[in-house]
Amino acid sequence: MTTELHEGPLEAAPTIAPAKLSWREQRRNRRRKRVWFEEILGWILVPVIVVGSYWLAEGMLAAVGTSFSAIFNGLTTITQNL
Repeated sequence: MTTELHEGPLEAAPTIAPAKLSWREQRRNRRRKRVWFEEILGWILVPVIVVGSYWLAEGMLAAVGTSFSAIFNGLTTITQNL
């Protein structure tokens, strides 16, 4: 078994210009990018909103002078006395 050895500069491969995408393909690509962007944004924003809501509730309860544990203890006391 023999191999051919090429000596000298390599020839550049012919470049083929990509065909222009149709408007449907362009729309599909835009939609695909938007869906990915929304998915990533959702994975970032949902935890931020949940944690921020918890901190906001904690802050409001602290401003009123109570806490989640005090409310929970009051509810358990009420349910035990029923």
